Amino acid sequence: MNQYLFSMETGTVKFFNEKKGYGFIVDDNSEKDVFVHHTGLVDKISNDDKVSYELAEDQKGLKAVNVRKA
Repeated sequence: MNQYLFSMETGTVKFFNEKKGYGFIVDDNSEKDVFVHHTGLVDKISNDDKVSYELAEDQKGLKAVNVRKA
């Protein structure tokens, strides 16, 4: 699986479902939703947490990886 990493971004966790293992982050700059999967987490996250992350693109599109609490 090829992934391409982009620059560090910041945002706020819109929601994260621990049982299902995914959620969305609202990007601070674009205000767009970014998909996040539990495999991309460095720290445990919860709704409304401020986070920093990198964008990665794979065959399904953009997603947040290396997600850390800010």
